[in-house]
Amino acid sequence: MSAYLVADEIEDYAAAHTTPAAAHLIELERETRETLDAPQMLTGDIEGRFLEFLIFLAQPRLVLEIGTYSGYSALAMAAALPAAGRIVTCELSDEHADVAERHIAAAGHAERIEVRRGPAIDTISTLPGPFDLVFIDADKSGYLEYYEAVLPKLSERGLIVVDNVLWSGRVASPASDDDEDSTQAMRAFNDHVAADPRVVNVMLSVRDGITLLRRA
Repeated sequence: MSAYLVADEIEDYAAAHTTPAAAHLIELERETRETLDAPQMLTGDIEGRFLEFLIFLAQPRLVLEIGTYSGYSALAMAAALPAAGRIVTCELSDEHADVAERHIAAAGHAERIEVRRGPAIDTISTLPGPFDLVFIDADKSGYLEYYEAVLPKLSERGLIVVDNVLWSGRVASPASDDDEDSTQAMRAFNDHVAADPRVVNVMLSVRDGITLLRRA
């Protein structure tokens, strides 16, 4: 499954005109691609910079990330965290969490990024919030449950950022009208959010689709 919705040459052009990733992120990407399964799950430079800009603008005190993978997005966001800001990131896989924690420590962010292992929904229940920014990028079947769990704990001016909402275009393609679980889950999530009077949202075609949500 491709993570890109635009032509390769346009994606390459955009990447070439985006500030390059820091050295520790380049090394993390190299190791991820060489040693971990599903390297297409990497956030990458364009989306990483996009997340960094959101952190720069929002200046959150508490960021919740659902789906750490190898730690790229958490480290990208950490670059713009305010002095008192911190990130709690949830990861089910011990293998992925091990890689993330090692790179987080090497980048000097171990005191600001906490990796919580286990089911994210269990971790969310232990966190009182309020969350100033939530980044959801985990199992697609869990998106709706994660959304409902974090929305009551969102700060007044908090932001929810949801990845993969276009699912390589499958959510909008009649040819993808099948029983594939992730496609159906993403369609259900997108429809739920669009009809939810509690929030205002915008869906962007960055990489595999990103939705931004705030309280109405």
